[in-house]
Amino acid sequence: MNKINVKCIASDGAVIPEYKTSGAAGADICARIDSDVKIEKGKFAMIPTGLFFEIPEGYEIQVRPRSGLAAKNGITVLNTPGTIDSDYRGELKIILINLGNEDFIVHDKDRIAQIIIAPVTQAAFIPAEKLSATERGSGGFGSTGVAATGLSSTGVASSK
Repeated sequence: MNKINVKCIASDGAVIPEYKTSGAAGADICARIDSDVKIEKGKFAMIPTGLFFEIPEGYEIQVRPRSGLAAKNGITVLNTPGTIDSDYRGELKIILINLGNEDFIVHDKDRIAQIIIAPVTQAAFIPAEKLSATERGSGGFGSTGVAATGLSSTGVASSK
């Protein structure tokens, strides 16, 4: 397992990210809030963590949902995976959305997400007039199998 050093400032009362098991890929992130936040069903909220990172160049932090919150309460990260770039120095905030059937209360120090440290590859985007041909071609959503409900094999909404 590869390990890198990531500097982290934790404001007063914030919890430094922690891997709960030796084989965990994701480190838990906790809320750092002065009062409970109610996320009504179907709504979302930005939850502060009180954490600030210095991520080494060539890496990113990916913010992902916690499976237990998703499975038990329908709580997930809205922009998953969220990317924290190496040149960002602001506070990590987590956008949680409640897809469950009941309102959800976030308490201070609740584990609300997990973060993954991942290497970054940047591309050199080269203008072109033509792309190489492939068997799939421009076939999109569902073109290699069963189409999504309500979409034709070309990805256009059907009128059924």
